[in-house]
This record gives sequence, C-alpha cells and structure tokens, in this order.
Amino acid sequence: MPKRLGLIAFGLALALALAACGGSDDGGGSGATGTTSTPSERPSSTAELSIVSPAVGDVVHGSTIDLRVKLRGAKLVPATTTDIVPDEGHLHVILDDKLISMTEGLEQSIPDVPPGDHRITVEFVASDHAPFDPRVVTVVAFEVGS
Repeated sequence: MPKRLGLIAFGLALALALAACGGSDDGGGSGATGTTSTPSERPSSTAELSIVSPAVGDVVHGSTIDLRVKLRGAKLVPATTTDIVPDEGHLHVILDDKLISMTEGLEQSIPDVPPGDHRITVEFVASDHAPFDPRVVTVVAFEVGS
C-alpha cells in the first residue's frame, strides 16, 4: 500500500507541475519536491521545501493531521508586500486541491480530515502570494484510517 501511495504522490506532483506550466515540462522538475516554470517574469528562490509529516503513504489515525514542513535556503515572513525578496515568503497549504492556509509557520494541525486518501500540497511563495520561478512546491499523498 505505501508503494502505491508513493507512486500516486509522484503522479500527482507531476500532474501539478505540468498544469502549472501550461502542460510543458522545461526540464526543471525533480519529482514531488520539484519546480516548474510560471508563465510571467518572476524571481527565482534558493528555497528547498519538503513535507516531514505526514510522510508519503502514511496511514493517519484520527481526523487531525499534524503537518510539519522543512524549509532550507529561505525564511518565512509574515508581511505581505510587493517588495519581493527571493529568499523570503510564506507557505500556501492545500489539502485535496483546496487552499486551507497561508502561513509563516512550519507546523500546523489540520482538523476534521475525513477517512480516505488525501493529498497535501505545500508551496513556498513570494510575499505578494505569487509563485517563484521555478516554483518551490512539494506534495505528499497519505490516508486517513477510519
């Protein structure tokens, strides 16, 4: 089961990457923690992002997901501004294609997640809420047990 979810996570990450750049891959992708180009001129970032928990294929018991993210090469800032700095921004957290938070924290609890298969996408974005180029995004597929 974990191997199947790992393949699903990779496929979903690839689909997200292709959708984000209009269906063409510029060779910048590197799997679930890969990057894709954005359609307009955007700064690049030195950030590296990964989801520590839940891990790919985890079966979580209970309806609250404890999300833990690791960010390297950049720092999280609370201010929203159009003065973009490549190594500063915040995180957009998406559960099953629905934006659930915009945060400057690396840990959060996600309540009321129903049983079944789910996907968390986390993206490090610039202070203006728009993505860097290439995008800094990671995806994990997991299951909530009943």
